[in-house]
Amino acid sequence: MTGKVKRPNATKDEMGNAIAAKPAGKSGSVSQPGGDPIASLVPNVDYTDLREWMAKAEALGELREVSGASWERDIGMATELLSHEESAPAVVFKDIPGTLPGSRVLVNFFGGQRQKMTLGFPTHLNKLELSEAFRVHYMQDLKRIPPKFVNDGPIFENTMKGDAVNVAAFPTPKWHEDDGGRYIGTGSFNVTRDPDDGWVNCGTYRVMIHDKESVGFYISPGKHGRIMRDKYEKRGEPMPVAIVVGCDPMSFLMGSSEVPHGICEYDVIGGIRGKPVELVHGPMTGLPIPANAEIVIEGFVQPGNVKPEGPFGEWFGYYGSDMRDEPVMDIKAIHYRNDPILLGCVPQRAPDEVARYRALTRSAIVRENIVKAGVPDVVAAWAHEVGTSRLLLVVAIKQRYGGHAKQAGHVAAMCHAGAYAGRYVIVVDEDIDPSNLEEVMWAVLTRSDPATSIDFITNAWSTPLDPRIPPEQKARGDFTNSRAIIDACKPFHWKDQYPKVNQSSPEVRKEAREKWGYLLK
Repeated sequence: MTGKVKRPNATKDEMGNAIAAKPAGKSGSVSQPGGDPIASLVPNVDYTDLREWMAKAEALGELREVSGASWERDIGMATELLSHEESAPAVVFKDIPGTLPGSRVLVNFFGGQRQKMTLGFPTHLNKLELSEAFRVHYMQDLKRIPPKFVNDGPIFENTMKGDAVNVAAFPTPKWHEDDGGRYIGTGSFNVTRDPDDGWVNCGTYRVMIHDKESVGFYISPGKHGRIMRDKYEKRGEPMPVAIVVGCDPMSFLMGSSEVPHGICEYDVIGGIRGKPVELVHGPMTGLPIPANAEIVIEGFVQPGNVKPEGPFGEWFGYYGSDMRDEPVMDIKAIHYRNDPILLGCVPQRAPDEVARYRALTRSAIVRENIVKAGVPDVVAAWAHEVGTSRLLLVVAIKQRYGGHAKQAGHVAAMCHAGAYAGRYVIVVDEDIDPSNLEEVMWAVLTRSDPATSIDFITNAWSTPLDPRIPPEQKARGDFTNSRAIIDACKPFHWKDQYPKVNQSSPEVRKEAREKWGYLLK
């Protein structure tokens, strides 16, 4: 899509974004086996900034503090260790030598029971139920509440301007051993405004410190922020940017999710919270920034101003791109709270923290994309953590007609939330849990035929970060790849004759667990 999304009876909010007319009600109650009906849940995201979230994490017993760790080595090492253990706590690093007094770094926010707390749901839900609750309550109608502008906020407790600007004073770690520099932007989002229609986008893109007065940020082709940046470049105009470092986790999750073109993430965050996000105008750029953010960097990207950026250990689990020239942002001001907190969310080799949060949110968005494309009877979807929530999508359907499985697979592969840098899509019957890799592979191995059950798509949207694109193809500027869609459903035209599975019914399995489950302990 290249134009702004048009909505019936739409008006404009204070930022110039379209406000949708009141959407229709939900399409019906959804429930998962063994859990409470999802639609009857009452979500409650009752924190509004990172500090309130930390208090809730501490109440869960899932927040620890570490003093004296170094940004050069210690914090990156510890973060890698933590991110691979789903039960590991969130950790706040403080008293970091050589950094701004009082400044801190928080890592591993999305693990343990914090996952449910962050999304505003009860702790009894499993991950598939949690993703479905996120879809039903937040994404299905995409509730939106426009932000509210206020005159002041904690973000203006301190400001660096002019010669006082020093972004290197903040406790930015060197996250990976072979990174080309310090990346202050990992658990962050960049605020930009489209020069054509005024639409404000909040997108997560890596941000590297060049020196005390400049940073660089890489954006893959096709991303909303990249499209905006290319427009400014073509016009020969500087692009204003505000980088929000240290926001609340829900805001970060929306900044890193596939919110549709033309819709501002601030509106969606307001819809999730049930009240407007409080914003202030950035004094240097005029861009809207959260009044209670921890750190905000304001500046401009001048056309043609580039510096070598990278390499950085990316979400594929590789250094997919080497050092190369990328646009530079000249910093005009840094605003920050007293004792500011830098939120770190760093990609590691999957499965990791990044894969965990993206799996929950992207699975919900992919399923909603498929449903809204007109595919019926989609039972569930899962964007697998081992594939960093992009490389392996599994969709479970209740087959209704010949070609239904192929339709679901191709739509999943090419819908907006599934199209970027995908690899494999597997479609399974409704008796398979798409989040369970053992069940999924059992279905592939017993219900698919290698010669007839696999389709291929070529020239699909990928990224320079993709390690499997040949070097000569990247050198041509061709960042496309291929996809495989595997139909692992029972063949529709004789599915009723397919051999019966030698497993008890769900009712009998439930009874067995209630009666004999103690034997497993």
